[in-house]
Amino acid sequence: MDISSITSMYSDIYADASNQTASKLENQLKTDYSQANDEELMDACKQFEAYFLEQMFKEMMDTIPESESTSGSTSSMVDFYKDQMIQNIASESVEQNSLGLAQMLYEQMKRNYDL
Repeated sequence: MDISSITSMYSDIYADASNQTASKLENQLKTDYSQANDEELMDACKQFEAYFLEQMFKEMMDTIPESESTSGSTSSMVDFYKDQMIQNIASESVEQNSLGLAQMLYEQMKRNYDL
């Protein structure tokens, strides 16, 4: 197996992982929450806040200049693990110190769905 096929494989895995996160959130947001309990509603709001933070962290990472020493083959692997790290940090941030966005969304959804 040559290095270009490995790079291609990791690039595909990286793209799939990013798409899965976005589609999972999109599917949750399309769910009818009129029959949801408080825990399910708050979970969806926390997932949205984590996704929001993840996107914010990724944009902040894009402002940092990258070094020229990273080769193309290792670059996609580094990007994959960097994204995994950012997802974990965003999820942990929401669980430990929320911005309050999840709580505001939760209260708004409760009003909208008359729960």
